[in-house]
Amino acid sequence: MRRFYLITRDLHLYLGLFLSPFILLFSASVFYLVHGLAHRPAPERSDGSPTVTDVRISPEIAALPGRARVDALRPVLEQLGVHGEIDFIRHLPKEHRLIVPVRLPDRDTVVELDYERATGTLISRRHSIGDALVYLHKMPGPHNADVRGNSALMRAWRVFADGTVYVLLFITVSGIYLWATLKAERRIGLLLLAAGAMTFVGLVYVVSA
Repeated sequence: MRRFYLITRDLHLYLGLFLSPFILLFSASVFYLVHGLAHRPAPERSDGSPTVTDVRISPEIAALPGRARVDALRPVLEQLGVHGEIDFIRHLPKEHRLIVPVRLPDRDTVVELDYERATGTLISRRHSIGDALVYLHKMPGPHNADVRGNSALMRAWRVFADGTVYVLLFITVSGIYLWATLKAERRIGLLLLAAGAMTFVGLVYVVSA
């Protein structure tokens, strides 16, 4: 039992230290999100928007469903030097065009592909650190779940986000265990747990009232 306590204590300490940068990132992103400090405006077309010709793109891509169309567009985007998470794909059949927003935490690029003329127009906008943090906080998210995680960056971020939650759960449970084994701290611990529970219930009541 003593050995289990010591192992749990060390894991609680070192995993907590390892996790602290991720907690700070999520905390900062919540601050920006709640107080509306991040706006992330969409890119706007300008005269300087570059157009690339001789883009190798098959018209058949437009007819593909969901994730298959995303995967088929990845080599096309690589031709244009565009990397990131494909947000969605809008097809304009009468104009023979595909509108493809591609996102990185600090940049949005809208790619307009004309598969009849084999051209691609790039419209980009850089974003602030606050915008980048909010984007990471909300992604990959439940929206357009069939296409989410189509970039290596977002797949890696999903693993880091899940890992942060699991380690945080371990730190919480191990913290309660470590507190429970210290008899001298049980009274103040119970008071703090009760205060935290009452605060949580009060906030839920205020929000839902």
